[in-house]
Amino acid sequence: MARLAAEARHALPERSFAYIDSQGGEHLPIHDAAHVRNAAARFNQTDFESAEAKHEAARHIVAAARRWGVELSGDDAVVAASR
Repeated sequence: MARLAAEARHALPERSFAYIDSQGGEHLPIHDAAHVRNAAARFNQTDFESAEAKHEAARHIVAAARRWGVELSGDDAVVAASR
């Protein structure tokens, strides 16, 4: 996975992140397949402000995985959280 430079990260639209906290912090970029895989892997390492925020982030990651052709296992934490 190519490292996302700060300038490139700031240029991404909000929809390119699975989670945006109440302070505007952008977490878990999902703008390409490599970052979707990384977001799924780091999902449980991310602090969410609420259970609802965690659920919505999981749904965003699962949808991005479908869009980018990333296969997620049914026992992945992010898949379980998206239900």
